[in-house]
Amino acid sequence: MHLEFSVERGDFTKAGEASSQIKRTLKKLNIPSKVIKKVVVALFEAEVNVIAHSYGGNITCIIEPKYIKITVTDTGPGIPDLKLAMTEGYSTATQEIQELGYGAGMGLSNIKKNSDDLDIYTEAGDHTEIIMGFKINNEE
Repeated sequence: MHLEFSVERGDFTKAGEASSQIKRTLKKLNIPSKVIKKVVVALFEAEVNVIAHSYGGNITCIIEPKYIKITVTDTGPGIPDLKLAMTEGYSTATQEIQELGYGAGMGLSNIKKNSDDLDIYTEAGDHTEIIMGFKINNEE
């Protein structure tokens, strides 16, 4: 199964729409709740990062019998220091974003904690692409 979503820059009213729709789909497919929780947490964090820090982007979700692959690609501006950005509590969110309840500096670290596989491509002045993988173990 293949799902695609578009994410707009700065539109926090739509934060979580893609993760909610994917959650509903995974429930219909009887994916174990532990897997669903990991997918939703990681994807929500990525979705908010696109809204807060980029010029917009896309989410692609491929659901296979034993694996879920989610790719989140934004249109820039890239992350200047990925290692620093992966540090819990580090945030470049504006005060306005923080006042909305976002930007605590846990996004990338929560994505890493919840993904079974994670690849991140980014470069300052370019786009960012996050590829998250989740193993489906139906015996849980």
